[in-house]
Amino acid sequence: RFGSVRRERSPPEDTSRPGLGRPAAAGALGAMGANKVVQKSKEAKMKAAMAGGRSKKKKWAKGKVKEKLANMVMFDKATYDKMMKEIPKAKLITPAVVSERLKVNGSVARQAIRHLEEKGLIQVVGEKSAKMLIYTR
Repeated sequence: RFGSVRRERSPPEDTSRPGLGRPAAAGALGAMGANKVVQKSKEAKMKAAMAGGRSKKKKWAKGKVKEKLANMVMFDKATYDKMMKEIPKAKLITPAVVSERLKVNGSVARQAIRHLEEKGLIQVVGEKSAKMLIYTR
């Protein structure tokens, strides 16, 4: 068996009793007594199977490419001022929100939140957890 070419097997012919094997092909033994149709050789069959497999190869769809974010890794004066002015006014403050609004790295956003908490501008919602830092004004 080669590639993806699959054939169903037919039951073996019973040659001991005439007329019980497979029915004769349409052009095999017609009314005029014509010769059987010549079958391809094993090499020809193999070559055909190999050629057919090559042309029907599955082409994979290219996955969606995510946009690369060019977030800052340090605060400059303008971003720091924006953080001090805007973030304490937000209803929900998480590292993801800070990172999205100020275009800074996640680690910088976490430090910014810690800084705002120390200054008393924001407070923790619920129990303090390292897994999910949720703050409010």
